[in-house]
Amino acid sequence: MSHANARTTVFARRLMIERVAAGWPPAHVAEQLGVSRATVYKWLGRHRDNGEAGLADRSSRPLRTPRRTPARIEQRVLAVRRRRRRGAVVLAAELGLNPSTVGRILARHHMPHLAAIDPITGEPVRASRRSTVRYEHRTPGSLVHVDVKKLGRIPTGGGWRLHGRDAAISMANRHKRVPIGYDYIHTAIDDHTRLAYSEVLPDEKDPTSAAFLHRALEWFAGHRIRVQRLLTDNALVYRRGSNRAGCAPRGASNAASSSLGAPGPTEKPNVSTAPCSPNGPTPDPGHPTATEHAVLTASSSATTLNEATPPSADTHPSADSPPDNNVSGHYS
Repeated sequence: MSHANARTTVFARRLMIERVAAGWPPAHVAEQLGVSRATVYKWLGRHRDNGEAGLADRSSRPLRTPRRTPARIEQRVLAVRRRRRRGAVVLAAELGLNPSTVGRILARHHMPHLAAIDPITGEPVRASRRSTVRYEHRTPGSLVHVDVKKLGRIPTGGGWRLHGRDAAISMANRHKRVPIGYDYIHTAIDDHTRLAYSEVLPDEKDPTSAAFLHRALEWFAGHRIRVQRLLTDNALVYRRGSNRAGCAPRGASNAASSSLGAPGPTEKPNVSTAPCSPNGPTPDPGHPTATEHAVLTASSSATTLNEATPPSADTHPSADSPPDNNVSGHYS
């Protein structure tokens, strides 16, 4: 593959061959393509000797490296690294080598960085930034992630990134008495299929968020996905909004519905998990059973699964899960 600053690619090299074969002088072809005549003659010679394969990039690695560090010293460096678990500078001082040499040896043998290993045992604790084992529930609807992204609105005609900070339109937008404000992207993503439903709404208040969740669950139900669990760090927003609406979201199972309407530690039950009634809120049926307790429990930092929810294989990653399982063409 050509490097970032290469003047020619396989297409350009083939173009050289075609133009010279059509009768153009190599000097004119070199001028047209912005390369030297030596470059044109080089690719002509490689094409003459190897055909189309001669136009491909060759490895720049030397055939032999007589001054490469001996294998015995490399093994010594690796052994000290495993024993001491220190960086290239410390190892170089101990072994009497150059730090850059020790660094190349460690990189050549794919030794993990110190930040990726346990300082006591030396075992890798973070193999890579992207793991091949995905955290993925086994069935659609088993878990749906809900979140909100706050983005500043772009003024009509573009903002300062387009026109510059000192432009007249940027100055006018900057000194407006009424702020442009923000848009809030509400998103619900199914953990198994990665099927996503999103809406751009004017705020993230309780009624707005709860209404979005109702529409999202109905949309998932239209795609034959019955939501069983919800995972969010704003559980109180959706619970309070559902309480005000006086009904449970359609298309959700009892467990997912009770996660919005079930009482918290200091609250009283005031909402039913039954579908909405055309005459208004339905009466309180009483305290929920153990199986109807909230799947989500609000805390000061995040929302986690309730202890009353029995553990299942769906809540753990599968070792044989595929590296990616996006459903293309269904994003809203």
